[in-house]
Amino acid sequence: MDKPSSPLPGLLLLLSSTTGLVDAVSVLGLGKVFTANMTGNIVFLGFAAAGTPGFSVAPYLVALAAFIGGALIAGRTGKLLSPRPLRHWLTWAALIEATLLWIAAWVALGYDPATLSPKPALYAVIALTAIAMGFRNATIRQLKVPDLTTTVLTLTITGIAADSRMAGGTAPNLVRRLAAIFAIFAGAAVGAVMVMRFGLSAPLALAGVVVFVATLACVRHPAAAHPHVA
Repeated sequence: MDKPSSPLPGLLLLLSSTTGLVDAVSVLGLGKVFTANMTGNIVFLGFAAAGTPGFSVAPYLVALAAFIGGALIAGRTGKLLSPRPLRHWLTWAALIEATLLWIAAWVALGYDPATLSPKPALYAVIALTAIAMGFRNATIRQLKVPDLTTTVLTLTITGIAADSRMAGGTAPNLVRRLAAIFAIFAGAAVGAVMVMRFGLSAPLALAGVVVFVATLACVRHPAAAHPHVA
């Protein structure tokens, strides 16, 4: 468990809210494809492979390939930067992720969610956001902060029930787990409103800003001056 002085839990809760923003963009504007959570894409890919109307193989393959690519890059980045002060690692990670999201926001300016066209823009936004989320997931995995994956909640919700006092447990990290659920919920709600009112660019740009600004605030913490110890 992290020391109370660690800046990471607060940062990861803010990053969790950006997952809701990105999922709102991908599900509502990119044709029912996830770019932050790959479980849904595997299920949808199965639907598409079975010929289910409304599901196409290509978007899910693009999302999966891009996500894997982002995770590979993050794995290498973590190996290079983890021995250095945490602020160096986090700053580079935030810069990479935010830049990808901002480029996706720029590409989305010329994209029509109603017709899912032009196709190059559709696949570019899928790829850019999936790379960013793959990079994020791999980075968070290396940081090993309990109950804060920032992108998926299945194990978090399972832990709330399985570790509860009703189940004979001690309800560890309950506040953190509930906060993670609320963060993604709130991000998704805000993202949905933004997609409906302003299109895809606004929530993507906001997600990039939150990632970068939250990280800059985090790295000012004294603990970020030392290498991260998981």
